[in-house]
Amino acid sequence: MPMQPIHILLVEDNEGDIFLSTEALENSKVNTELSVVRDGKAAIDFLKKEGNYTNAKNPDLLLLDLNLPKRNGFEVLQFIKQDNKLLHIPVIILSTSSAERDINKCYENHANCYITKPVDIESLFSIISKIENFWLSDVKLPTIKI
Repeated sequence: MPMQPIHILLVEDNEGDIFLSTEALENSKVNTELSVVRDGKAAIDFLKKEGNYTNAKNPDLLLLDLNLPKRNGFEVLQFIKQDNKLLHIPVIILSTSSAERDINKCYENHANCYITKPVDIESLFSIISKIENFWLSDVKLPTIKI
């Protein structure tokens, strides 16, 4: 029986980062399914299955930028980790911010890891590949179905 794809929700407003992340995951050895939303409100709607996302599939893993329009990444993270139906979803913060206060605030709100997004293309591709290797190959993700 073929393994179900790992569903990743990418919450990112930068088109270049969306493109690179998509490319990196498409070249993955792991069977993935990627959904992309471009702002924090859309991320929450996706997770609540509201608005344009009534048929959205629950993600197995979430890649979350902090600097988002409408609702920022902190608000999305807090929403996820305060919802009993969603709190099991691993949330990887992928942000350009390396500010200690941002890092601390994410961990205080139960982010699973924090990665400072590199500025050059090759390094970003490498980071996505490392996320894939660790989170999608080595880590056992929860199989909670809602």
